[in-house]
Amino acid sequence: QVHLVESGGGLVQAGGSLKLSCVASGRTIATMAWFRQAPGKEREFVATITWNGGGTYYTDSVKGRFTISLGNAKNTAYLQMNSLKPEDTAVYYCAARMYGKGLRDLEYNYWGQGTQVTVSS
Repeated sequence: QVHLVESGGGLVQAGGSLKLSCVASGRTIATMAWFRQAPGKEREFVATITWNGGGTYYTDSVKGRFTISLGNAKNTAYLQMNSLKPEDTAVYYCAARMYGKGLRDLEYNYWGQGTQVTVSS
């Protein structure tokens, strides 16, 4: 089992920044990702990072604004969000999988509880 705990959400004005954290415990994981779900919309992929080499991938709408990274202890993943827009408002979830990579939520076995990010205009 893998247990994931997110933190760092909150309310910020458009153009501002937030940094989300996701602490993983339990079994060794291969890949961690961030997804988000806005009210009335389906959950969507945001970014992913591999645990062994730090390879990253982003959805187009956040490229150049968001950065996913790993902590020194390698059990924490971060999502630095800059130049936030009202359309970034959503519940953000971290997710993990034991093998390989994935861009779809169905490909992830473990999920955190989510953290709310609200961007005011």
